[in-house]
Amino acid sequence: MPDPRFRWRSIVIPVLGPSMLFGVGVGSIFPIIALMALELGASHAVSGVIVALIGLGSFFNNIPAGLLISRIGERKAMIGTALFSIAGLSLCLLARHPATLALGVTMQGMAQSVFYLARQTYIMDAVPLTLRARAFSLLGGTQRIGMFAGPFIAAAVMHFMGLRGAFWTAIVALILTAILCFTLKELPSTEPSTTGKTDGVSPLSPAELAKQKRPKMLAILRENYRALVTLGVGIMFIGAMRSSRQVAVPLWAEHIGLSPTATALVFGFISAIDIVFFYPAGKIMDEYGRLWVALPCGFLMGLSFVLMPLTPTLWPFILVAAVMGFGNGIGSGIMMTLGADASPAHGKTQFLSLWRLISDFGQSMGPFILSGLTALFTLGTGVFSIGLFGFASTAIFWKYLPRDTHLKARKAAVTKCVAASSNPGKQPN
Repeated sequence: MPDPRFRWRSIVIPVLGPSMLFGVGVGSIFPIIALMALELGASHAVSGVIVALIGLGSFFNNIPAGLLISRIGERKAMIGTALFSIAGLSLCLLARHPATLALGVTMQGMAQSVFYLARQTYIMDAVPLTLRARAFSLLGGTQRIGMFAGPFIAAAVMHFMGLRGAFWTAIVALILTAILCFTLKELPSTEPSTTGKTDGVSPLSPAELAKQKRPKMLAILRENYRALVTLGVGIMFIGAMRSSRQVAVPLWAEHIGLSPTATALVFGFISAIDIVFFYPAGKIMDEYGRLWVALPCGFLMGLSFVLMPLTPTLWPFILVAAVMGFGNGIGSGIMMTLGADASPAHGKTQFLSLWRLISDFGQSMGPFILSGLTALFTLGTGVFSIGLFGFASTAIFWKYLPRDTHLKARKAAVTKCVAASSNPGKQPN
């Protein structure tokens, strides 16, 4: 039973809109960063390093992002991040040397870590628990739509403006992102207040009042290490597979003799399946529990990697790609949802920055692991080995993921509905 005070329209434009636009910006520039580096005189090796800086910038900025958001709030963080991203994109646009491009790309990665964390914590505060998974699935889905559309929009602009047209596309998308973020409603803090009272929560005990100061990152790590080293590692494996598929799919397509056009169509097919299943994923998590999505996500993605080396021709490859797309699509929002479920009431922003640090580590290392195993053995061995991450994540989720999260959400929703009915004078938000 959803909270009667919540309206989806309160987040559709101000939260999901910026998410899609930010995705358009990222999707516009990602395919052409290496080409831009080559145009500026970088070698192929240096170009690859510059592309990797966007992920490294995000990875190393996760902890500072959590500290920043805990101080200034989600709305200001998203606005500031959009402006910071525009500054980084402007450096890329004006770059005349690979070093300038590298700095701009690093700034974009740093902006991503703040923006993604801020929107996650905002959704946690704005959406009731009973609708949390759907909200995060919509959030992840709108970004995927943006990243899917970004390269096509940039391609149309580049037809008239060359490679730098992609950066103009991203700058316009980020300007619109900043404008929409201004429409966000400031939410009251859900952290305990210094007066010992919270919105709708009973006064805190003296022991709890002693924890009023902003929690330290190390304290959050000590208090929540169990969730981070169990469910967090499961999410890390999912992230490793998600990033590895961007390398494994084109490499295996080339290995079996597919043309670049056919490879691009397979990629589009996988992306289309991703987009189709993002909302059902959230509904299933809210209605039946997180396990019903976490298990098939990990298992099916792992299975697709294990089976890929057994596909010698186009149609078996397409079938395995469909399994991979379904596994990834059904897991839309799973990283953010499990992180939100595991986060403590006090210090959630710091916890989520640690959560993102772990997941980003998996996403950063996945392609390196695949490349290393391919260099040491064969491409098939590397792809197969990445699939084992999926089975490992499935085992972790089966053992450690709570079965009753959705039941707690329903109970909380019923309690809110009863409270709302007993106070009919209060209008819904």
